[in-house]
Amino acid sequence: MPGAQGRYWESFRLKLILRIAIAVILLSTQANSQLQVNFHRGSCPGAEATVRNVVNAALGKSRGLGAGILRMHFHDCFVNGCDGSVLIDSTTGNPSEKEAGANKASLRGFEVIDNAKAQLEAKCPGMVSCADILAFAARDSVFFLGGPFWQIKSGRRDSNISRVADVGGNLPGPSSNFQQLTQNFLAKGLSQAEMITLSGAHTIGQSLCSFFINRLYNFNSTTPQDPSLDPQYATRLKVLCPQNNPNPNSVAPLDPLTPNSFDNSYFTNVVQGRALFTSDQALFTDAASMATVQSNSENGSPWREMFAQAMIKMSEIGVLTGHQGEIRKNCRVINS
Repeated sequence: MPGAQGRYWESFRLKLILRIAIAVILLSTQANSQLQVNFHRGSCPGAEATVRNVVNAALGKSRGLGAGILRMHFHDCFVNGCDGSVLIDSTTGNPSEKEAGANKASLRGFEVIDNAKAQLEAKCPGMVSCADILAFAARDSVFFLGGPFWQIKSGRRDSNISRVADVGGNLPGPSSNFQQLTQNFLAKGLSQAEMITLSGAHTIGQSLCSFFINRLYNFNSTTPQDPSLDPQYATRLKVLCPQNNPNPNSVAPLDPLTPNSFDNSYFTNVVQGRALFTSDQALFTDAASMATVQSNSENGSPWREMFAQAMIKMSEIGVLTGHQGEIRKNCRVINS
């Protein structure tokens, strides 16, 4: 009976998540229909080129910024939609999304967005939203690092609200299992297949040791080291993240093979037990997902195309258009 009851509640939870996902899609359909490719052609010619030039210059000096900008777009879209709210600074008594632990620890490149915004405000004030700039910059970062290029529908407007309390529960954590990842993405209107595809973004970037150190020394009460970790890989990680004298600023690359190149080696890492996070290795715990991961590992071309399409869909989650929100003059500050 307890097993049957558990299955009932699990079925109920999945149905609820699906209903929420459908509601998200229905609510955003009208807004998404107002987005257009080359939306700024008349009001701010060359807007996308301006953003691309800023991104290319920044990544030319520090390739690692690309992962931070891509993750910034992801974290923005998964909390109340792609509205640029993650860019807003906190004010006295009003901590913004930036204060959430996952954002403080992993988002980089805010100054790149600031630079692009300043150039566009000088050229065509009040025309291009911070949300659009962030979507362009994420796409351009991927392309600069060797990934695919895709056309972005623009016309997003910016939120005038950013609350740290809204972040909790919306972003998948590094210890999420496969079911939790699936449910998290379904709640945003993204399929399980798109979740697997977008997880490949972890082919670039790095992480603080604190987000995965439990896999090295304190996996569970009976097994100190996560048995799914490749032993040689675990040994290298222990050098970077020692148990007895951990440096809180120590980091490890998400992809030990090609940490600054956007390629399919992420999936090879998962197959070989060299995925950094529990949530990444979780993709190799489901039969259907295992086949997809193996396929992506062997041939990256289809995955690149699927990644571009999934990014297009993700970039249109919960957008503000028309007279909703505002177009901020400064991406860090709500208009007065």
